Amino acid sequence: MADDFDVSRIDDVIHGRIRLGIMAYLSGAGSADFTTLKTRLQTTDGNLSVHLRKLEEAGFVAVSKSFNGRKPLTEASLTDQGRDAFVAYLDAIAGLLPER
Repeated sequence: MADDFDVSRIDDVIHGRIRLGIMAYLSGAGSADFTTLKTRLQTTDGNLSVHLRKLEEAGFVAVSKSFNGRKPLTEASLTDQGRDAFVAYLDAIAGLLPER
């Protein structure tokens, strides 16, 4: 068992499946439009909206809305605070695992 086993270090805002997927995808992609996130995470519009809002309220994700022609375009990107929180989350998970 790892010496720093402490489940309280896991960020509850990130830990949900959809929110973790958003954070993981954006950490690699930088930013993504709503449709891409919905497709990659295999979720519904409403579910993705709720989880994006929660991450936005935490300061982990920035959401911008614009128009591409006449079509509304919603894009999400990871903030610096979100990137730091995601790295801390991954470190906390790693701290729960036995050393290899």
